[in-house]
Amino acid sequence: MLGIVAGLVMIMGMVATGVAGILLELPGATPVITIASASYFIYLAFRIATAPPMAQNPDEQKRPTFYGGIFLSLVNPKGYAAMAALSSGFVLVSSRFELDTAMKMVAVAAIATTALSIWLSSGAVLARFYRDSRISRVVNVIFALLLVVSVALTLLL
Repeated sequence: MLGIVAGLVMIMGMVATGVAGILLELPGATPVITIASASYFIYLAFRIATAPPMAQNPDEQKRPTFYGGIFLSLVNPKGYAAMAALSSGFVLVSSRFELDTAMKMVAVAAIATTALSIWLSSGAVLARFYRDSRISRVVNVIFALLLVVSVALTLLL
């Protein structure tokens, strides 16, 4: 969770300072970034769809890493769109750009931490149902398909 929040804050900084815009203006960068992001999400969908049920190997389960969370945030195109809207949509402190950006980064971190905490708590409650191998397989495949659909919609719209 902390990796995802750190990645969102990094995206906010890149969008606010213009680094993301400059990177996307490089000749040929946009298709490469798009293909890399889509490929990573397809890989994640495959890993989700083929993940074993929790009950089958509780000792072998790996916890998500901090750096994995950062990477997941950095390749998520929706994160850039959301942070661009936040950066340009309104001003908290009109007299100082740096303070305005810092306050928005704190707000993003607080909102993301709260939302992810609620999401993870809900997942912990539902995990007892998820230990059934049939339910687990169905849920994994549905989530994988939803991820692929969201990536496809992002690329098409």
